[in-house]
Amino acid sequence: MNAPNKKTPVFKDEDYMGPKQLEYFRQKLIAWREELIIEVQKTLDELRDQTYQEIGDEADRANRESEHALELRNRDRYNKLLPKINAALARIEDGSYGYCEETGEPIGIARLEARPIATLSVEAQERRELRQRQTGI
Repeated sequence: MNAPNKKTPVFKDEDYMGPKQLEYFRQKLIAWREELIIEVQKTLDELRDQTYQEIGDEADRANRESEHALELRNRDRYNKLLPKINAALARIEDGSYGYCEETGEPIGIARLEARPIATLSVEAQERRELRQRQTGI
């Protein structure tokens, strides 16, 4: 599941991270968070329902276990995204949203549209990934 795709409005004559842009991203993040919460609940409900179903032969059990593992990985991924979305909403409130946490430079509308929880500019993210590859961390 990705951030909801919606065409980015054109923000003519507005300063970077002005009120309209902040509200646009706030709404985008809230919608994404709500979508993830619904998906997590659906996964929990499905797992609960499947627990009470009669287990068939060995192949059925193996298939069900594989499906459970996939659902749990997705749920884990969603649960990791939720705090990042909440942190992005907090940055909107404190005025730091849209600015790189390393350089203070604008992250850019296109990057935020693609990844609304981004905290680094493309350049800073590339530097971080390069350092991680070099240090093996």
